[in-house]
Amino acid sequence: MSETITYTVSGMTCDHCKNAVTGELSSVTGVEAVDIDLGTKLVRVTGKGLDDEALRAAIEQAGYEVA
Repeated sequence: MSETITYTVSGMTCDHCKNAVTGELSSVTGVEAVDIDLGTKLVRVTGKGLDDEALRAAIEQAGYEVA
């Protein structure tokens, strides 16, 4: 069964930001979908067996900070 984890990520302002975060998150094992709302800075990650630490590390790898 899939689960969804939502993060608030500061610093994202454009499609480049969105693509960078999506790309890093998509490489994490178990991630099935990534939905980013630039207006609210919310990042929703859906998948199976999601690892919170790995997801946070992927966001930081993209150059952004989880609030």
